[in-house]
Amino acid sequence: MLTKAADAGGRPVPPEQVRSVAPALERYTRERLLGEIWNRPALDRRDRSLITIAALTVRGQAWELGFYANDALENGVTPTELSETIVHLAYYSGWGNAMAAIAPVSAVFAQRGIRMDELQDETAQPLPLNETAEAQRAKYVGDQFGDVAPGLVQYTTDHLFRDLWLRRELAARDRSLVTVAALIAAGQVAQLTFHLNRAMDNGLTREQAAEVVTHLAFYAGWPNAMSALAVFKDVFSKRQTGKR
Repeated sequence: MLTKAADAGGRPVPPEQVRSVAPALERYTRERLLGEIWNRPALDRRDRSLITIAALTVRGQAWELGFYANDALENGVTPTELSETIVHLAYYSGWGNAMAAIAPVSAVFAQRGIRMDELQDETAQPLPLNETAEAQRAKYVGDQFGDVAPGLVQYTTDHLFRDLWLRRELAARDRSLVTVAALIAAGQVAQLTFHLNRAMDNGLTREQAAEVVTHLAFYAGWPNAMSALAVFKDVFSKRQTGKR
């Protein structure tokens, strides 16, 4: 349960310590965050675990990850999915933030007896590529930025969309879910239109998408959540009218 601190890695501040400094914060945490937000039906606890881990990682709050990683495993996230979330976030939050996640999650894995050979199958065939959509994406990015940073444009194609996004260790919907969460938590709304559309193409419903930004208001702050709403409104509207 989220109300119990994990023994391995990043133990959150105990409730009695929070109460000794900010009793209202302890009550809001217990009643509103853990008691209400985590139990809203629009998004299950597994999805909430994934987006919370994405938010904490992108914001460099690795000290909390032991607690939330342990809870993610309780909520149905597999060790492989948790491992792959960190791999994915190296590209979307930066290598340093992904590396900072290793120690607390490693402690959870060690406590649970999770071995490296359980985490992934390097011989697995990649997911099929949507050649048409990828060609359109690559052309757009190449036309816009190919003469500015050709190396980055090429790495985006070869390493991001023709490698990372095709790895089977994380379902396409989950990969989109943690990407959208990372962008909101980092305040990177310029990248959000593409990835929110991609997430909905990958199976995220409008109701679930709205709940992602609601949940993240508590973990990334109201300003980041509110700044994302204009993008969400625009994407929802255009998808409804077919004007993508």
